[in-house]
This record gives sequence, C-alpha cells and structure tokens, in this order.
Amino acid sequence: MLQHKTALRWMLLILAATCMVPTPADAQGRGNGRGRDNPEPEARVEAAVVVSGPEVGLSVELRTQIRDFYAARPPSNVEALPPGIRRNLERGKPLPPGIAKKMVPPDLAARVHVREGYALVEVGLDVFLVEVATNVVHDVLMDVIR
Repeated sequence: MLQHKTALRWMLLILAATCMVPTPADAQGRGNGRGRDNPEPEARVEAAVVVSGPEVGLSVELRTQIRDFYAARPPSNVEALPPGIRRNLERGKPLPPGIAKKMVPPDLAARVHVREGYALVEVGLDVFLVEVATNVVHDVLMDVIR
C-alpha cells in the first residue's frame, strides 16, 4: 500500500511539472513589440555600423579603427567612472542624465561614419554608440581611452 501511494505521488508531481512548462502557444503575445517571433533579417554593414533587425552595433572594422585612433593619440586628463556608475551603463538602457559625456574628437568623427541618428560619445574611459534622440546605448567599447 505504501509503494502505491509513493508511486501515485511521483506521478502527480511529474504531471504538475509538465503542466508548468509553457508551450509556444502560451508564449504568444509576450514579446516586447520588436517582432522576435519573426526570423531576423541577415546582418548587413551600413556605414561601418552593423544592423541586424532592431539591433545596431559597431562592426569589427570600426572597433579596430577606434582603438587604433586612441592608441595613437592618448588623451591626457581622462578619469575612469566610479565602478557603481559604470556597472549601470549597459546596452539597451539610456545614459543617465547628468553623466559627463562628450563627443569623440573631430578627427575620429571624420574618419569613422556611423549610421544617421547615432553618435559616438566618450564617457570616462569608454566609447559608446548611442541613439541621438533617446541616448539609448547600442554598443560599448570598454577601456579604449587610455
């Protein structure tokens, strides 16, 4: 009798666990409005910025050009951001208001071209690709400015 109850408990536990697993039909409509259910278009390079569906980022070539630029012309008075603030700067989030940011030097801006509506900005020792209208971070190059 005890074995029968134990087996019944295990069967109920397994049944409950399988009912909790969402099916594709359950997940329908829970997206963030960016069409994640549809296959994303192939990535393409547009003015040295990689565009893949809603995602925008820096190409490998552009990253190399930016690193080489700052390696050849290191700025003199740049300080790193405090670790707590730096951890909060990430892709998909806007730059906090009041953060000390500045445009990249004109020499670098003339050399590399980013997609219209986006800009490269310096924040501490890092270079960010941000959307101009919303200040949302789309890509980050960490510890480039040294």
